[in-house]
Amino acid sequence: MQIVFWVSFLFVGYVYFGYPAVLLIWKRIAAQPVRKAYWEPKVSIVIAAHNEAERIEQKLKNCLSLDYPKQKLQVLVSLDGPTDGSEFLVWKYAAKGVELVHSGTHTGKAAALNRAMRRATGDIVVFADVRQTFDLNVIRELAANFADKRVGAVSGELLLMDKDSQESATDVGMYWRYEKALRSLESEIHSIAGATGAIYAIRRELFEELPEGTLLDDVLTPLRIVLKGKRTVFDSGAKAYDVIACCSLAEYGRKVRTLAGNYQLLRQLPGALVPWRNPIFIQFVSHKIGRLLVPWALLALFISNLFMLHGVYAVAFCMQVTWYMFAGAGYLLAKREIDTAVLIPDEGKEAA
Repeated sequence: MQIVFWVSFLFVGYVYFGYPAVLLIWKRIAAQPVRKAYWEPKVSIVIAAHNEAERIEQKLKNCLSLDYPKQKLQVLVSLDGPTDGSEFLVWKYAAKGVELVHSGTHTGKAAALNRAMRRATGDIVVFADVRQTFDLNVIRELAANFADKRVGAVSGELLLMDKDSQESATDVGMYWRYEKALRSLESEIHSIAGATGAIYAIRRELFEELPEGTLLDDVLTPLRIVLKGKRTVFDSGAKAYDVIACCSLAEYGRKVRTLAGNYQLLRQLPGALVPWRNPIFIQFVSHKIGRLLVPWALLALFISNLFMLHGVYAVAFCMQVTWYMFAGAGYLLAKREIDTAVLIPDEGKEAA
């Protein structure tokens, strides 16, 4: 039990603290900076959406206002079986160069991206979501990385903003800063293990159609590119902005989807687990696989600790119990906030 306890403890410590330390040392020894150079290739922006009538126009206005030659910028909106009239809003911008790819049935984001990519004509393709807003110089910053022939994909930086238009300092915001710091270090060494879905770009000729039902296109596509011998890098100069999740439960839903997508990725791309095929094998295992194994390591840590309740192990057990009590309390408080938010509108209607 002592072996199980300490192996589990060291594993969790490595994933969240040891791995960043390894990256810092690795960067000092073997950094590979990207040779950026500003140029103006033809670029396609691809936006996949389902029912986004409330936000689609704002996103299109943002894309059309970007600082990039209009004759070299293609904006493609792939609507996936909308039922809220989104297609009529997109058609309003056809005269300004926005192209609509419409599907009458809801088949999923992966299929929507595949349809759009068949229409894309840019040498560089920028993938975007509807909710986020781009900096005006974002296309120039992303494209500059592709002047380096080693680069096959680039992830921009997503900033999570609070209600005061400042980068969020909540628990979710702080964790996202930690995640971006890891990606920055990985990028300087070779490549990141996944991009940010709201803002990433690839060389069009490197795209492969996504399997139906793919959850994490922003991990599968960049990782495929890495396996082809190109780099997938992170550029903090290309920025997009989003608002922080409304509550902990909403963020929890995103994390569940991400973890499920990582399990799916192992089935879709088994070559990523072969060290001689994956040039970022250490980063992939430490960053992606490690996160999948941490819950099991924590479970093993807790169970093994039950059999050792003396000395330092008693202290460790008390700390674990306290930690999980706080986690449970946080979950209940978050759930209460959601329930309250749902009830208030109903009460207001009755009063009216």
